[in-house]
Amino acid sequence: MTTVGTGSGTYTPQPGAAPLPRMIAAQAALETKMLLRNGEQLLLTVVIPTLLLVLFSSVDIVDTGAGEAVDFLAPGILALAVMSTAFTGQAIATGFERRYGVLKRLASSPLPRWALMTAKTASVLVTEVLQIVLLTVIAFALGWSPHGNPAAVVLLLILGTAAFSGLGLLMAGTLKAEATLAAANLVFLLLLVGGGVIVPLDKFPSGAQDVLGLLPISALSDGLRDVLQHGAGMPWGDLGILAVWAVVGLAAAGKFFRWE
Repeated sequence: MTTVGTGSGTYTPQPGAAPLPRMIAAQAALETKMLLRNGEQLLLTVVIPTLLLVLFSSVDIVDTGAGEAVDFLAPGILALAVMSTAFTGQAIATGFERRYGVLKRLASSPLPRWALMTAKTASVLVTEVLQIVLLTVIAFALGWSPHGNPAAVVLLLILGTAAFSGLGLLMAGTLKAEATLAAANLVFLLLLVGGGVIVPLDKFPSGAQDVLGLLPISALSDGLRDVLQHGAGMPWGDLGILAVWAVVGLAAAGKFFRWE
């Protein structure tokens, strides 16, 4: 609140909303702090991906093909980190915020609804950056030797984040909080097993491979693997799949999301 002087030398309040960019930044910082203080979210976003990377890189449990296991696993774990934050974590947190009326109250504040979603997206991106830095350091310590075009990696991560965010918000905005909690965790486990994160897709029957390859987690992990492990250029096929999921998910979330 600012004050202005009057002719008599007194001061009167001049209330008003803060500039929109400042409101979005403040809400994004709050969302990030809340996420990082939540033990369950940290388990999903940091602990599980880290343990999977270290365990499967150190112990010969799954046949990952020729070369070092970490070269196959690191891109998939990066994809898993994006899914855990943009989809699972965001769906659960937003679902319970909706149940307890937090979203309803925020929607009545000077912060527009689209700006609130922008702040949530910014929080997801900040968390993902922290995840990627941590996992990359651990992967390098395990002997990872990445290749490829950094621009392709960034584009894959952005489209993957958009796709999973749309699906997470769609789930949080249409299901009850308890149903969101159960469904988000179930989807996380199913995609962890069948999304090419740890187990190569060529280990599945040929018919299943065609279906699994269209999943956003498969497109993200395969695209990252093509670039970082094999040094490929732009993985246009995987980018196309992620773009379709992003458009469909965000459009559906925008249409069907219920704030109460």
